[in-house]
Amino acid sequence: MKVVADTNFLLMPFQFKINLDAELRRLFGKYEVYVPSAVLEELENIGATDAKAALKLASRYRVVKCPECMEADECVLWVAKSIGGAVMTNDKVLREWARREGLAVVYMRGKSHLVCDGVQ
Repeated sequence: MKVVADTNFLLMPFQFKINLDAELRRLFGKYEVYVPSAVLEELENIGATDAKAALKLASRYRVVKCPECMEADECVLWVAKSIGGAVMTNDKVLREWARREGLAVVYMRGKSHLVCDGVQ
């Protein structure tokens, strides 16, 4: 399964002490994480300790260059559509937008585990 990480999803392991890779492995077995360049830019602009840790985590995944005119949320959707992947976000608005676009959505439930809606 291909999954595209939103900014808040890369911050989540440090805020809620959840093992992102273990949870993705539990959900999908084999998976690939993609990080849009706009998400990296957002993390760089935050500058907090968690953001620096999230940038280090993101360096383990595939980075996808986004068109410069796109905001991070737009870019997450664009990448997910381009690769046929799911959107990983806890952002309620982005989750609804992704579902309207027919994309699967991975999000955190109960501050303890990940769930996925819409996998074909």
